[in-house]
Amino acid sequence: MYEFIKNKKILVTGAGQGIGHALCRKLANGGAHVIGVGRTADHLEQLKADCPYIETIQVDLSDWQRVRDVMSTVTQLDGLVNNAGVACIKPFPELTEADFDKTFDVNIKAAFNVTQTVLPQLKDGASIVMVSSLAASRSFHGHAVYSATKAALDSLTRSLALELGPRKIRVNSVNPTVVLTNMGRANWSDPSKSKPLLTHIPLERFCEVDEVVDTIAYLLSNKSSFVNGHHLNLEGGYSVS
Repeated sequence: MYEFIKNKKILVTGAGQGIGHALCRKLANGGAHVIGVGRTADHLEQLKADCPYIETIQVDLSDWQRVRDVMSTVTQLDGLVNNAGVACIKPFPELTEADFDKTFDVNIKAAFNVTQTVLPQLKDGASIVMVSSLAASRSFHGHAVYSATKAALDSLTRSLALELGPRKIRVNSVNPTVVLTNMGRANWSDPSKSKPLLTHIPLERFCEVDEVVDTIAYLLSNKSSFVNGHHLNLEGGYSVS
């Protein structure tokens, strides 16, 4: 499994749950040296229990200086996955300053900070993957601040693809619709909520965790050596409906 990332050293943020947890496990089982970064000790301990050979770092990514202090100790990397994110889904009039600040601090500011901090440790020819969302380019009710952060993340992806090109560092994003993590299943199990979105997806289903993980692994590998500055929409055909 994932032989094409064997022996690569890859740092993954948001490693404690959901996509990040599954990604760390699959990369490690494929022979990669994985560093999983998360905020919650219990989640990282579970990750270590599942895969003892994964290295973990506990840090609150909203703490700018602490991130820089911790990440500066990381040695040479072949890949970086900015996966950590929060979703504050509310009608626009109900969003608060705290909602705005928390969402921007984690979804875009932390990705900027982590990437800038580990950039000297990224090998020439490395790959950076941003976990974005279809909400970066499509509008959904209650997603105003979340969508704004993901649009900013897509913009950062394109800018870095241009600026880091001379070092042969590729930068891409994956942009799924609803992903059926445990949280995703809980939030979208009500047919009255899910049906309106599903009617716009020709495949008539949401995205599975492994489908996101497999796409990230592809972008981290040399199999995607000429893919740079792209946003890969994982949306079952939503954009053509």
